[in-house]
Amino acid sequence: MNKKEIMEIRRRLNPERNNVTVIRGCYVDDKGEILSRFDLSPLTMPTEEGERYFALFSKTLSGAPDKNLITVDVDAAPAEADGDPEADQGGERDLLMALRDSALTDDTSVDAFFELIVSHHQTEGNYLILLMHDAYDVPSYTADGQRAEDGADVFHYVICAICPVKQGKAALCYDGAESGFHAHQPDWAVGSPVLGLMYPTFDDRTANIHAALMYQKDARGEGNALTEAFFSAGGAPMRPDAQKETFVALLEDALGDECSLELVQDVHAHLSERIREQAADKTAEPLRVSRNELRNVLADSGVSEEGVEAFTEAYDEQLGLGTDLSPVNIIEPKQFSLRMPDVSIRVSPERADLIETRVIDGKKYLLIRAEEGVEVNGVNVIIG
Repeated sequence: MNKKEIMEIRRRLNPERNNVTVIRGCYVDDKGEILSRFDLSPLTMPTEEGERYFALFSKTLSGAPDKNLITVDVDAAPAEADGDPEADQGGERDLLMALRDSALTDDTSVDAFFELIVSHHQTEGNYLILLMHDAYDVPSYTADGQRAEDGADVFHYVICAICPVKQGKAALCYDGAESGFHAHQPDWAVGSPVLGLMYPTFDDRTANIHAALMYQKDARGEGNALTEAFFSAGGAPMRPDAQKETFVALLEDALGDECSLELVQDVHAHLSERIREQAADKTAEPLRVSRNELRNVLADSGVSEEGVEAFTEAYDEQLGLGTDLSPVNIIEPKQFSLRMPDVSIRVSPERADLIETRVIDGKKYLLIRAEEGVEVNGVNVIIG
């Protein structure tokens, strides 16, 4: 899903724009015991309460594509079925279909979904699993951009949100009836989702039953209950932090002495420009860079033919032939930093040219060209 498609669905997640008739919930304690299951009707709940529930679902469609929002293949068999020809490799996939097709009215599939998440989700505190189903009458438009009177398709989808539930602190609170402050026992409050799922995806403004959109609040998190439960056999791409770690290791190990400051500057500049170009187009698909594009950047930066071939071989060996990477996961386009054991330097990417390396009297130096406005501990200093 591109940014425009994500926003089209996210705009529906308020009490006035959707066709949600039921919200299913499952409250779990820190020991993995289910404390309660419940059904709620958005049609009858108070407005403020409905807004809070839909704000939680809306959060699962927020963040950066490829970092917080990752498209995964639901056709990949779960890891538990690997090597077992008699295993039901479509069980988890069929469960998502059953949730959607029954509009969450099938208690068996809803309970099976809750129990599957509980069996995989490892956390220190209590948490809440929420499920909703919506039927969206997708409007169609004429060639001149006018909304058509007929021809709308109905997009059925479900969203899951997994939210931490934490106990507040005891405090003195004002009691209006007694005009005074009294001790208030701490309540349990629902926090923003840490994980989420939307199925199916809304690709080209229609249902793609072969894919789901996964949300993770912490893009660096290793444990993802939804991924492990449904897509652990390879449907989910490499984690964002793992992509960066692997790419950095490829540059360092394959290029050796050719992994220079100038090379890293060139790679950062190329990928930053690609990210800027893609960000300007809200209908563009998530950005990917291929092995061949990266090897061309290395060659254009002056890396030897031997170094380029070593990078290519290592790339195929560690990532697999035909695997692409997401630039937003392997660089920070708005940050260019240098780090040594005792010194850290952060530079605006647009002025990375201020830095160079030099060997003086046999010693290695990082040189930073000083122009004007040099401060040390907040004090303007004069050089010269």
